[in-house]
Amino acid sequence: MTAMQLGGVGQRLQPVSRAIPDPGDGEILIKVAACGVCRTDLHIVDGEVSARLPIIPGHEIVGTVERAGAHVSTLTAGDRVGVPWLGRSCGTCEYCREGHENLCDSPTFTGCTRDGGYATHCVADARFCFPIPVAFADEEAAPLLCAGLIGWRALRAAGDGGRLGLYGFGAAAHIIAQIAVWQGREVYAFTRPGDAQAQAFAQSLGCRWSGPSDALPPVKLDAAILFAPVGALVPQALRAVRKGGRVICAGIHMSDIPQFPYRDLWEERSIRSIANLTREDGESFFEIGQQARIRSVTTCFPLADANNALAQLRSGQLVGAAVLIPSL
Repeated sequence: MTAMQLGGVGQRLQPVSRAIPDPGDGEILIKVAACGVCRTDLHIVDGEVSARLPIIPGHEIVGTVERAGAHVSTLTAGDRVGVPWLGRSCGTCEYCREGHENLCDSPTFTGCTRDGGYATHCVADARFCFPIPVAFADEEAAPLLCAGLIGWRALRAAGDGGRLGLYGFGAAAHIIAQIAVWQGREVYAFTRPGDAQAQAFAQSLGCRWSGPSDALPPVKLDAAILFAPVGALVPQALRAVRKGGRVICAGIHMSDIPQFPYRDLWEERSIRSIANLTREDGESFFEIGQQARIRSVTTCFPLADANNALAQLRSGQLVGAAVLIPSL
């Protein structure tokens, strides 16, 4: 197999060749068809999220089962599956027992603590893989495995309010905006100042308004979701939501939140973070995604171009999501 491997913090990914691994007990061997490039991958490269190094990144994996290990009864060779960020939970800690496996004390994360999908092949725990609906092509489905899932979890945490703000209009926001619009909500998109292309993209997906992240929307919001990893946007979003409004921080890493006056939080406004995902998030998301007929906008790169895809993500050049295609 061929893979792009991160050897150390801040380094470029390097191509490596390895023997194709055998799936262990409860695992499946997957031939990778597509793997999304997520901002969390950048956080791993930059050392902002601790990882087991060297590591093959990538946790938005779509592929076909080539072989199943012992005690796998739910998947067989030829099945198309998706592999998300949560690679495994212990099942025994208090969080797992309470149904909060996303908060597991001893989790495994794909592309972080176990090798991921920047490769031609990968191994995954069969219990934590999702069947991919035929409605989604491989490259369309890949960003759904994290950007879509985390966006869906954040949207549910935001509540049922009719006016929703999305800060940072990239892979996650462009997917979840489609669901929110389909639900009948007014969506207000916030982009980097001066990014007219992203603002036009947001409006093309049905957003009611789009503008720079340092501006206030024309109306008070019921809730705001922050996908941009910029702590300074938290007090900005608090000023944009109404009394009782919610600010949801959806990223795994964010720069420090600056000091802000208590009056911005007062009147029962709240701030909440989103951590990882559960298998139920995936099951419910793919069901609602088909109903809403969401479509992810992607730019495809050959596997060997992983560093270029990460660089374009970092600089904000991408519209939608980047996806690595090993067969290119």
